Amino acid sequence: MEITALDSYLFRWVHMLAGVAWIGLLYYFNFVQTEYFKVAEPSAKSSAISQLVPRALWWFRFGALFTFLSGLALAAYLGVATNYYIAVGMLLGTLMFLNVWLIIWPNQKIVIESNTEVIEGRPALAEAPGAQGKAGLASRTNTLFSLPMLFFMGASGHLGGAGSIPMSAQTDMGVSDLGLAVAIIIVLGLEVNAIKGKLGPMASVVGVIHMGVLLTLGLMLSLQFL
Repeated sequence: MEITALDSYLFRWVHMLAGVAWIGLLYYFNFVQTEYFKVAEPSAKSSAISQLVPRALWWFRFGALFTFLSGLALAAYLGVATNYYIAVGMLLGTLMFLNVWLIIWPNQKIVIESNTEVIEGRPALAEAPGAQGKAGLASRTNTLFSLPMLFFMGASGHLGGAGSIPMSAQTDMGVSDLGLAVAIIIVLGLEVNAIKGKLGPMASVVGVIHMGVLLTLGLMLSLQFL
């Protein structure tokens, strides 16, 4: 079946719509909810965890799923041009999607279940604090990744330079093997930290934003100049 311009645009629209829901809720969790929980009364926090958080997480994880699937369709099935910018953005987006479904959601389920146990008069689950820490680290890492991910997704269609070269072109046209390798190693190193590392400067909202800007700059410099 022939793919029309309308088909391609509809997938782009779904991709953007789902992405807005996903990243919007990511920023809500990290910039609003987490900061509120630091100062909330225990009863208010418990109520939010039992009533608000599960609803927000539903939209969050399925926003991530539809963003990933529509992006995959655009890249793999609709023949959307892939360059070095968008390749880095896709790597970041894929890791963020995996973090949602393999780390954040499984651990948040434990936190929600533990909160339910407390509400019903039973002891909190012993693994809840560790689960909260794992989910928090992965969520902060996704916030970190989101800044360069959004930058490179936009750069793929609007910026020139080395990264705008199609990946089918030779690396001597501007993107070196070293530059691309350094960018990938940086991203994968941060993902390893997301799995079994520490928050470090990402513990604060200001810190994770600053780190996101620095990561974007570092990846851009790797692609352009190494």
